Amino acid sequence: MTKVTCGVSTSIDGFIAGADDGPAQPLGDGGGRLFDWFTDGDTPSRFYPWMNMSALSAKAFDEYAATVGANITGRRTYEVSDAWGGTGPLPGVPLFVMTHSIPDTVPVGDPPYTFVTDGIERAVELARSAADGKDVGLLGATIIQQCLRAGLLDELIIDLVPVVLGRGVRLFDKLLPGSVDLNLVGVVDAPGVTHWTYRVVKERPRTI
Repeated sequence: MTKVTCGVSTSIDGFIAGADDGPAQPLGDGGGRLFDWFTDGDTPSRFYPWMNMSALSAKAFDEYAATVGANITGRRTYEVSDAWGGTGPLPGVPLFVMTHSIPDTVPVGDPPYTFVTDGIERAVELARSAADGKDVGLLGATIIQQCLRAGLLDELIIDLVPVVLGRGVRLFDKLLPGSVDLNLVGVVDAPGVTHWTYRVVKERPRTI
């Protein structure tokens, strides 16, 4: 069954990018430290040859990447990443971009990007179809938050990095208190990062 999932590197104080992020500095001030674990080992990723992680992280990362058949991102993440140069965040995997308006210029890619202007539910519907039985991955705090609010997110993987950024882009900004319940279903304690896998609780016990 196709899941809606995401894997995101996060600081101990809850940021996925530092302050002042933008195309010239995609991860913001100090945000690059959240991804030191991508290159601090000697085990290459099957998906990105430039990545050399610890054996534990490489296994966790590749297992997640192998499940993703389509990705959804928001317009801000799309812009900050400079549209990934047309390759998408996971080469060869369809990318759906949530936006209010389609950009005038779009890089040529294979497969081409799809822009969705009519809501997160529609984006997830299209991505599920394109995933062809695999999972739908989410990128960017806003998209993750929208899926949590809509009850669409099934699984959340937090790659917790022992750094404090102090300010920047928060993973769980603007969510109502008590609006999300998570069950911890897996932990991988790797050098420089701990990979936490949570299942999102969709139905809560009724109180009398």
